[in-house]
Formats: sequence, structure tokens, C-alpha cells
Amino acid sequence: MKPVFFFDCDNCLYNKNLKIHTLMKEKIREYFVKEVGVPEEEVVAIQAHYHETYGLSLRGLTKHHNVDPLDFDTKVDQSLPLDDLIKKDEALMHILKGLQCKKWVFTNAYKPHAVRCLRLLGIENEFEGLTYTNYAIPDFNCKPEPESFLRAMRDAGVQDPSQCYLVDDSALNIDAAQKFGWTTVHLADDASKSNHGDYQIDDIHDLPKVLPQLWEPRNHNLKIKKQPIAVDTATS
Repeated sequence: MKPVFFFDCDNCLYNKNLKIHTLMKEKIREYFVKEVGVPEEEVVAIQAHYHETYGLSLRGLTKHHNVDPLDFDTKVDQSLPLDDLIKKDEALMHILKGLQCKKWVFTNAYKPHAVRCLRLLGIENEFEGLTYTNYAIPDFNCKPEPESFLRAMRDAGVQDPSQCYLVDDSALNIDAAQKFGWTTVHLADDASKSNHGDYQIDDIHDLPKVLPQLWEPRNHNLKIKKQPIAVDTATS
């Protein structure tokens, strides 16, 4: 069986320099204040605590503030002006075409946001599937929780952790995947300063440089059996 290469989406498939993460943080903080009633002076600390503890600010909001995840998605993720920010990435498309693995998106985002990002990047047809965080399921799990990695493996049809690769910008997620036995690539702000993961890069386009064996032989005409990215693979 082919190895499976899992790709995080946000700040990974598109460049952090687009500042989408900054916009998202602002939207989340606005949600904390307007929808949850958290005092403005406490928002930054609480948001950081939830993100560091649960891997996703929304996880903390649902656990401690009884927030409706779908309302959060509408007012935060779906309100981002992605169409004005994300452009097609021909170089990334070329890299994905040459990767000799099953390619799978593994994201903490809800499905509409992830699919939107893939479409704008022009790479939605390069992946065989998508494991996302299903906000519609009560008490959903997400990276770095162990259950989310098991779910991703189940979705992608792989049982052997040694056949799993992950590139992610989150050190928390990278550390969790390593404990699971996955081979990991940390997409860091500065690769020279990261000690997380088996490999470190600071640009997604450098992926073939650290794992060249996965791109050899360089058969860019390789035909793979693809499934529509719209297939719902989220379970709990």
C-alpha cells in the first residue's frame, strides 16, 4: 500500500505571509467579546490558553461557554475574505502531482472553509480525501487529540503509523503525530530554530527537499484514483 501524506490546511498549504491567521485571530477575539461576553482585556489570554490547551480556540469555547460551533463557523471562518487573499499556486500543484503517496488533507477547520481554501489554491483535485473537524458533532475532537489521528488514519484507509506522513505548522500537532509513530515535517516560522518533528521547513514548497525519496522517480504524469473532495469523511 502507498504511504499516506497528510497535509494541514491553514497557514500550511497557503503562506502565513497572507496574514489570514491574523485576520482569523481578530475575528475570534471579536466573537469572544460580542457573542460570549468575555471582557476585552481578558480575551487575548483566554484565547491563547484555549488554543494551547485544546489545539483550537473553538474547542475551549464549546467546553466552557456552550458556544454553537456552527454559529462560530459562520461568523468567523466563513466571514474571512479569502477570495481576495488566496491565489492559485501552480508551484504547489506541481509538487503535489509529483508526490508518490496518497495525498490527504487533515485540518482542524470545518469542511466549507477547507474546501474553499483548496479551491482558491487550485489544488482541490490533487487530494484523494479530506479529514476535517466536524463542528456539527457534539464534543467533536481535533488535533492534537489522539482520537483525531486515529480518525484520519481510518478515513484514509491506513493502519500502519509508519506509513503516515504529516506536514503541519503547529508544533503541538507535530509532537502528537510523532508520538503516534508518524513521520513529521514542521512548517515553522524559522526552520533553523525549530526542534519539532523529524524535519523542519519554512516554506511548503521545500517539502521535496527534506523527503526527496517520496518524489522519486519523478513521474509527474502518475495517474491516481481520486475521490471527490466533497465526500464527507468526518466521523467521531
